[in-house]
Amino acid sequence: MIKKCFISVCLFCLLTTVCVAQQPTIVQMRDSAKTLLQHGDYYNATQLLEFALQHAPGNQEILQDLSFASYLHKDFARAIEAGKQAVENPDADPQAYQVLGLSYKELLLYKECGKLYKSGLKKFPTSGVLYNEYAELLAMDSNLDEAIVQWEKGIKEDPDYSSNYYNAIMYYTHAEQWVRVLLYGELFVNRESYTTRTEAVKTEIIAAYKKLFNGGYIRLLLNNKTISVFEKAVLETMEKSISLAQNGVNPENIGQIRRQFLTQWRQRNPNNYPFHLFDHQEYLINQNLFDAYNQWLFGEIMNPVTFHAWEIDHLKEVSGFKAFQQNRVFKIPSGQYYFSK
Repeated sequence: MIKKCFISVCLFCLLTTVCVAQQPTIVQMRDSAKTLLQHGDYYNATQLLEFALQHAPGNQEILQDLSFASYLHKDFARAIEAGKQAVENPDADPQAYQVLGLSYKELLLYKECGKLYKSGLKKFPTSGVLYNEYAELLAMDSNLDEAIVQWEKGIKEDPDYSSNYYNAIMYYTHAEQWVRVLLYGELFVNRESYTTRTEAVKTEIIAAYKKLFNGGYIRLLLNNKTISVFEKAVLETMEKSISLAQNGVNPENIGQIRRQFLTQWRQRNPNNYPFHLFDHQEYLINQNLFDAYNQWLFGEIMNPVTFHAWEIDHLKEVSGFKAFQQNRVFKIPSGQYYFSK
């Protein structure tokens, strides 16, 4: 209660100062509103933004902030009103559409929300954010077949935006399309290495390996005419490593399986499919970091006891890989999308 009173007093002082000076500082008011939002004081944040809007009618940034603050305050009618004005502005960005869509979803206004995202994608056809938002809307409306189409478009058009990968992975896990779970999963955890979603995706990658190296499953998938030529090439190369997984996939042999795959891949497809993930893996091999990378991906989930023992015995490799992760950004080049049928 004391904290809220203090924030309200600060807000009053700010508004009083602005009124006396008669020269409101829009940046200052926006920053103060963000601070209020961080403290969970959504009411006063919206009041401050309303005041700022009076002094700068039609300001795109204020309208967008007001739409989001009103959404958090659960005043969805005001959030939609401000959001509509924001997206009509010529300077509107994809986030303006995203913020307005949040309120439409809360009110289950799926039709209006769908029109909004289509309009946004027409203006921003390479926005991974909007493809993901549209796909999530379709999934909420039980239209998963169209949702995955939009997630795939998002991956193709904006390969660095991670949420499209995450949702596609969850979809393909249920659809048992393990090649995409495997590849999209590893791309995802390199883009989003330490979030609440990372461990869940690692678990799905391990499940994909176990499924793919279980008996004749790869051969079964190769007979599936719906997979892309690239996926077929990946499966054919994986098939050559089946003998390494006679006793199943485990922390001891998964590194061998992956090393052999890379060797076979380069022999079979030297220039056909440039793929950053495979380049990344080869770089780690050359830097003697591949084992530590595999342990980070699979070790703790597959066998925590073995993983921690390995870490103790390989402190130099663990330290080197952590330093590498902290000092690099995993960027996925455009033009490396090979998943169309």
